[in-house]
Amino acid sequence: MTDLRLERRFRTTPERLFALISQRANLLTWWGPEGMHVPEDDLDFTRTGPWMSVMQNAEGGRDKVSGQVTHVDPPNSVGFTWGWHDDKDARGAESHVTLTVLPDGDHTRLVLDHRELGDDEIAQNHEQGWSSSLNKLESLAAD
Repeated sequence: MTDLRLERRFRTTPERLFALISQRANLLTWWGPEGMHVPEDDLDFTRTGPWMSVMQNAEGGRDKVSGQVTHVDPPNSVGFTWGWHDDKDARGAESHVTLTVLPDGDHTRLVLDHRELGDDEIAQNHEQGWSSSLNKLESLAAD
């Protein structure tokens, strides 16, 4: 199994960054790679339980992902399982994501750990998607 770790620094407080990564209204602003939007969702990382989202590109291509929020520790971290759905809506292999918020001087650091991704190619695809999503989060945090 391959693991992925990404880190970004934001000029904001841990409390505000945690709100940006956990509350539905904020998630809908940055969730999914650039060029994608979320027409269907049950995104709420402020509580444990099920979640899902459908990401759609400009051409109408749709990708569904779902899982369970496994822990919420404001303003420090949130964790959830992750599984893509196929064309028949069958959920595939499960991996695990943890978003950790750390004070870092006058900034706040976000550490994204996505574990048990299967192989290097899957990890590389997720790295591209998460990096693009974090670009959107960076813009949101700068406002």
